[in-house]
Amino acid sequence: MTVRSRTPRPIDHLVLPVSELGIARERLTALGFTVARDARHPFGTENCCVFLADGSYLEPLGIANREECEDAARAGNAFIARDQAFRFRRGLEGFSAIAMATNDAQDDDRRYSTAGLSGGDVLEFSRDMLLPDGTAATGSFRLAFAADLRSPDFFFFASQRVRPLPSDRAALEAHENGVVALAEVVLSEQNPTDFQYLVQEAADEREVEALSFGMSVDTPRGRITVLNDAGLQGFYGIAPETTDRGLKGRAIVFKVSSLSACRQLLTGRGIGYREQDERLFVPPAPGQGVLFVFGE
Repeated sequence: MTVRSRTPRPIDHLVLPVSELGIARERLTALGFTVARDARHPFGTENCCVFLADGSYLEPLGIANREECEDAARAGNAFIARDQAFRFRRGLEGFSAIAMATNDAQDDDRRYSTAGLSGGDVLEFSRDMLLPDGTAATGSFRLAFAADLRSPDFFFFASQRVRPLPSDRAALEAHENGVVALAEVVLSEQNPTDFQYLVQEAADEREVEALSFGMSVDTPRGRITVLNDAGLQGFYGIAPETTDRGLKGRAIVFKVSSLSACRQLLTGRGIGYREQDERLFVPPAPGQGVLFVFGE
């Protein structure tokens, strides 16, 4: 029997459902992020992304046309169906998915299916983008989904840029708050190892670091950590919300070039935060559905 070699996947982006893009843009700008122009998907959603210098990005995701979203979900669009389910169960804002970068989403889909973790049919779509010089370009994408029925509020997917959109990312990757990279994403579950195989398969990484309060998987771009209730409370001051089981998106940890400069910006703009262990903790607010943590 041939054993397949692993190709660890970096985190590509994080999906952050929001009630309105305008509110998200205002909040993220106040936090010192540079926010890209609004962009529309062909299935009723829209985003205003925050690109980081390490190649990852945040995707605040809004609803541009509810009827288009409902039609897409009924037609089997797993991305939209899961977004709608998240909003129904968890509210209009939060952290619902991690996208892993890939060069072959079809292969990832086969891998997920073999592991019994397929989250739906592969999704292919294209969208247009207006460039700064007034011309238009079309980007094409292919997504493969990994999910566990025991975890209705969080999923993973592989994201392949079949035809990347041209962009001046260098200008968008400079942020007033000094953020330079995605350090860690924090999920929660009462028994983290119940979802070890899902996280490993999504990251295509077998190495897992066992922690007293959970587990972590390192990727080439950022770490994925799953904490139990005690770990979530102890490390991040987040009290358990419910006894409901399954993975939940809880926090995003950013690396900044200067903690003092970041502190000064937040203080100057009246952004509430607490400081602990050389890190700044900014609690959720409208347009920011989860805890943001800044540290060097």
